[in-house]
Amino acid sequence: MNAKKLLQIGVHPDCIKVAIQCIQVAAQSEKKENPKKVIPLIVQAPQTFLADPIWQPLAEAMIRSEQVDGREPIGYLTWGQDLDRAALQQMEHACQLPVSRAAALMPDAHVGYGLPIGGVLACENAVIPYGVGVDIACRVKITITDLPVIQIEENDPQHCRTLDRALERGTVFGTGRNHSSGPQYHEVLDEDWGITAVTRRMRDRAVQQLGTSGSGNHFVEWGIVELRDGSLRIPAGRYVGLLSHSGSRGAGAEVCRHYTTIARQRAPASIRKDPQKCHLAWLDMNSEEGQEYWAAMNLMGRYAAANHAVIHQNVLRLAGAEALATVENHHNFAWLERHGDHDLYVHRKGATPAGRGDLGIIPGNMADLCYLVRGKGESRSLNSASHGAGRRMSRSQAKQQFRWQQWSDYLRERRVRLLAGGIDEVPGVYKDIREVMASQADLVETLGTFMPRIVMMCGDDSPAED
Repeated sequence: MNAKKLLQIGVHPDCIKVAIQCIQVAAQSEKKENPKKVIPLIVQAPQTFLADPIWQPLAEAMIRSEQVDGREPIGYLTWGQDLDRAALQQMEHACQLPVSRAAALMPDAHVGYGLPIGGVLACENAVIPYGVGVDIACRVKITITDLPVIQIEENDPQHCRTLDRALERGTVFGTGRNHSSGPQYHEVLDEDWGITAVTRRMRDRAVQQLGTSGSGNHFVEWGIVELRDGSLRIPAGRYVGLLSHSGSRGAGAEVCRHYTTIARQRAPASIRKDPQKCHLAWLDMNSEEGQEYWAAMNLMGRYAAANHAVIHQNVLRLAGAEALATVENHHNFAWLERHGDHDLYVHRKGATPAGRGDLGIIPGNMADLCYLVRGKGESRSLNSASHGAGRRMSRSQAKQQFRWQQWSDYLRERRVRLLAGGIDEVPGVYKDIREVMASQADLVETLGTFMPRIVMMCGDDSPAED
């Protein structure tokens, strides 16, 4: 049995050398035990082999590998009020990891897988695939255009047909959907997708899905931008803006799935066998798989940026608009950063980079303000801020509680037209974005706002427009 096979059956990486030594001893013994049958039993219950003359060293090594290194859990700060208790518990679990060094929880916090949404976790020499998340490099981008504001001021459908059709034809929504206009092009497709077996396998899907928007809380929308000053190198004032939110689509999801499986196989039993913690399994950055994930994650970051570039290019062309300025940022990503005297892998799962001078976008909901912000570089939050308002209820709860009649009237009062969307994304499922922004005034400053007017999301249960 080689090291790769031993890892596949659950032998901890730190125990591989001992396992091979035990296999060699077993081959010379009179018992002639088959390691392929014995070692899986040791993985499952190492304590039962502590008296075995051949396998005792491996059993002892496996037990040691399952033990936490004795370090006290790290502390973390929170921003915001009345945070979800389940999200706080997830953050506490993350702070118990032996690789964790610093953490913070943003005011839009709610439950995720492993690390909560709104969670920021800095790890030493380790990256957590689910600390980044399934939708790797999910991203928000705004383009400020030269279109006249009066065109969408009153949001009359008769006057906005060109803008409606630009959204409807410029991208595609839905899980697994490909672009309806055929494969799009961006130079990211010319990069080396063979850096890992997963990215090589997913390239064809990435080609088909380039320029698409996915499902869930992803959107593309027109709205009115109000800039307070000239920070974006255009005059203060009111503009028509195009705002999008989506990520790395099926390719990113497969990268997360593949490397999470590997991370779990190598995790201590206290992590691997605990349903509350198994999504916190990490990859050592000294390992081949850790380096592979890092390369794949960064490629997915460039792909997500390309996805938005294609969406904005298509929609602006169909609308006959030109770009005056853009702002964009990732969340659901990990960055290698210097904090204090250490280089740490900082996971921001549903959190916006907010280093001093960093520009970012923090949306509210389909009928409320989005904020254009500049980071203040607050070290206590690991230079981070929220990535949105944050959900206050699950999708299933929203579908049970809300009906379209209520929200159709609400959207009409706010002069917002929803071309497509689901009841699980109506404003009532989100926290108040103004309260969220007030609670993180020490993290970011506001440069301007965006108010949605024409919104396109995934969903066939939205109210029909005449």
